[in-house]
Amino acid sequence: MDDLPPSPAQVPHRLLADPAFVRALRERDFSSVFAMAHDAGISFNRIAEACALKAERVSQIARGAAAVTALATVERISGGLRIPGALLGLAAQPWEDTAAPSTESDHGDDPMKRRNLLRGALAAGLTAPALAALTAARTDVDQTLSPDTPQDLADLEATAESYGYGYHGQAPTRVLADLVTDFTTLSPLLTVPQPAPVRARLCRTAGQMAGMTAIVLHDLGSRRESRAWFATAARAAAESGDDQLYAWVRAREAMVPLNYGAPKAATGLAEQARHAAGNRPTAAAVLAAAVAARAYALNHQSEQARTALAAADALMDRLPEGERSDTWLTYGEQKHHVHLSHAFTTLGDTRRAQESQQRALELSAPTSTMTRTLLNIDAAACSHHDGDTEQACRRAIAALTALPSDYRTGLVRRRALDLYEAVPAQHHRERAVRELRDVVAG
Repeated sequence: MDDLPPSPAQVPHRLLADPAFVRALRERDFSSVFAMAHDAGISFNRIAEACALKAERVSQIARGAAAVTALATVERISGGLRIPGALLGLAAQPWEDTAAPSTESDHGDDPMKRRNLLRGALAAGLTAPALAALTAARTDVDQTLSPDTPQDLADLEATAESYGYGYHGQAPTRVLADLVTDFTTLSPLLTVPQPAPVRARLCRTAGQMAGMTAIVLHDLGSRRESRAWFATAARAAAESGDDQLYAWVRAREAMVPLNYGAPKAATGLAEQARHAAGNRPTAAAVLAAAVAARAYALNHQSEQARTALAAADALMDRLPEGERSDTWLTYGEQKHHVHLSHAFTTLGDTRRAQESQQRALELSAPTSTMTRTLLNIDAAACSHHDGDTEQACRRAIAALTALPSDYRTGLVRRRALDLYEAVPAQHHRERAVRELRDVVAG
């Protein structure tokens, strides 16, 4: 007995009216197509059955682990999910309503015939054939127009800006998951030819989002992954032609070796950032000078550190108001004092360090959990510099134990460990010092 043909699994009409679904069909992005069909209630097993595919392969396609390239497979998907051929760049399929307008040339360019066919299709409402006809009509004209900005780009730029406001009380791992998910939506836009100005905007957004992903990874203590994301951000920034973004990426990248025990490497990256930023008062220029100062201080180059601090202060005084907001992508007064706090603490200038700590805490929002903790650890280090090691350990312990577990990240632990290692070995058996060691290790 001959095998029966697979029975179709009709995708809901609302999906065929969804711009994201239509775009995925047009680009033959079957990972998104299958995922959205699944979200609409069609199981992967049902999709596999309807399209004469193995269930395992459908699952792989939905995850992006496999692709569909064969025309015969595309046609089977069209028939199996009852997706009009026009939406996939195919001829009208045999199962389609014969009353539906065709994109084939057999109708010629007769406007009256097209009008009547479209009216007939729409008489039954926004059915799949009618939506296919509307899409085909729009696409015919759209493809003849000059390339325009993808409609997703403005949304992605706004999304990147929103991530710049930091954690806002959210766990770093949650922010990381959201960031990377949104970052991947740039890929389809970057793989198709775009006008040069649009390409530059896409690369700029990619550089921002990759850079912010790297920041979160840095905060979580994943140094290798952070550097890899900064490398991607730097390539995107370079391609965008935005020197200030490139300088910002390099300055933020410098904070990875800065905070994890390689100040010489940090100095090199920070000076690259200063060179790229130039002498104009920009957020990237101030950041680069401040990070360079911290790196020189950690490298016991006090004169260079103070010179860089003076340069950072001078740039900060002239920084335009539009670049002073408190985001990852700009440089506000609070951020400036956070950097000054660490630089002056490292230099042993506890009076100026404490002034910056106080001002930074005044400017920090209650949700700035990680920043406030780092400032409190700097304050503890100042107590150690001033000779009260027990008080220093108590303050650091209080700062760490007050943190929710999600915020006890690699960066916070590293800063507390720096304090512990600064305590002379002969004091390591003292109770407060041992308790600090245990909390850091916990």
